[in-house]
Amino acid sequence: MRTFVIAFIAALIVLPAAAEQQINLKKAPGVDKVEANCQACHSLAYIPMNSPYLDAAGWTAEVTKMIKAFGAPIDDADAKAIAGYLAKNYGA
Repeated sequence: MRTFVIAFIAALIVLPAAAEQQINLKKAPGVDKVEANCQACHSLAYIPMNSPYLDAAGWTAEVTKMIKAFGAPIDDADAKAIAGYLAKNYGA
């Protein structure tokens, strides 16, 4: 129980600091779509964090998953622009 309390307190200290971290994505066509759609649900930090592992097919699958599995309200044109931006600028 004591370990849980210590872990909980540590999380309360660390999480707000992590939430304040500013992520600056590469400026390229499509970045506006990524910033407008992706960070509505999660931090943009996931993009550079996952970039070593995802190629064009992987990014397309991630965008599709966000739409179909998690219900992200992204239209087809924006989804294509987002996947293209991520593949070109953050692809493995």
